[in-house]
Amino acid sequence: MDKKVRVAITHGDTNGIGYEVILRAFEDPMMLDMCTPIIYGSSKTATFHRKAMGIETQFTVIKNAEEARDGRVNLLAAVAEDVPVEFGKPTEQSDRAAKAAMARAKEDMMKHLYDVLVQGPVVPNPNPNREDKSLTIMLSDRVRIGLLTNRLPIKEVAQSISVEKIVDKGKIFYNSLKRDFRVNNPRIAVLSLNPQFGTEEEQIIAPAVEELEKQNIQAFGPYYAEEFFAGNMHEEFDGVLAMYDDQGMLPFNALAPEFGVKLKAGITAICTTTDHGPSFEIAGQGIADPTSLRQAIYTAVDIYRHRIEYDEPLANPLPKLYHEKREDGDKARFTMPRAKDIFK
Repeated sequence: MDKKVRVAITHGDTNGIGYEVILRAFEDPMMLDMCTPIIYGSSKTATFHRKAMGIETQFTVIKNAEEARDGRVNLLAAVAEDVPVEFGKPTEQSDRAAKAAMARAKEDMMKHLYDVLVQGPVVPNPNPNREDKSLTIMLSDRVRIGLLTNRLPIKEVAQSISVEKIVDKGKIFYNSLKRDFRVNNPRIAVLSLNPQFGTEEEQIIAPAVEELEKQNIQAFGPYYAEEFFAGNMHEEFDGVLAMYDDQGMLPFNALAPEFGVKLKAGITAICTTTDHGPSFEIAGQGIADPTSLRQAIYTAVDIYRHRIEYDEPLANPLPKLYHEKREDGDKARFTMPRAKDIFK
C-alpha cells in the first residue's frame, strides 16, 4: 500500500489538448509523490506541445516500461513515426498516433508492467461495440451515473435494452460500487426510458429491477429522469443507471461542471479517462484545464488501493458463525413514486 502506483497514460489525439492537460497535471510536483507516470506517446510531439505552450514539466524518455523510475515523468516512445502537429485539426496521422499509443499500452497491460491505465482524450469511436459487456460510469464528487447503452441513435435504444442487459450491468455497477468505491451496501436507482410509463418500463425495466432485488441488490425504480434529478433524488443513491447517453450525460454535466471522470467497469483492468474529448476548438491556446485528467489519475489510484483493501480479507475468509439477515429498512426511505406506480 505504500508503494507508488504505476500509472500508464496514453497521449490521446496529438492535435488536441491531450499533451497539454497531461503535462500541466504534472507541473505540481506532489503528483509524483502519489504515483509514477508512464506516458505512452512521442517525445518529439510532447516537446513540441511543451514549447508551444510554455509548460515547464520535464520528462525522461524511456524505451520500455521496465525503465520507468519513481520521482520523474517517464515518457515511453510508443509511436514510431514522426507526427506533424496541426492544432485543432483531427487527421489520419493524429488518429493513428493515438491508436499506436493505446496498442502499446495494452501490450504492456497484458505483461503487468503497470498498475492502472488513464486514457488520453480521443475522438469517440463512431461505431461502438453494441455487445460490449463493460459499463461506462461517469464519476464526480456529487454523483455516479452508469450508461446502459453507449452512443446509440435514440431510435435504436429501445431495441437494445433487455431485462438481461439491465440485470447484468446493474450487477457490474453494484460490484464496482462495493469493490472500487468501498460502498458497503450500494443503493442503485434505475431510470425509465420514456417520459411516460410505457411498454419498456412495464415489460423490461420494472422486471429487471425486481430481478436485481431478488439477487439481494438494492435497486429502485424506474424513475423519470427529469423528476428524479429535479428533485435531487440522486443524493439518496450511490449510483444511477441511465438508459442512454444524453439521459445520463446532461444531468452529469450540470452536476459536475468543473471536472468529471469516466470509468470502464466490469473489466479486470482499472481504466479511467477524462469526461471531455480532445477539445480541438481550444487546442494549442494554452487554456485547457487539467483538472479532469488529474481526477482521472486520482480515481484510478484510489480504485487500485481500494481493490487491495477489498480483496485481501476475501483471500482467506473466516467461516460464518451466524446467519445474516438482510436489512430491508432502506426500502421505506425512497418515497418518490416510481414511474410504474403513477399510472396504475
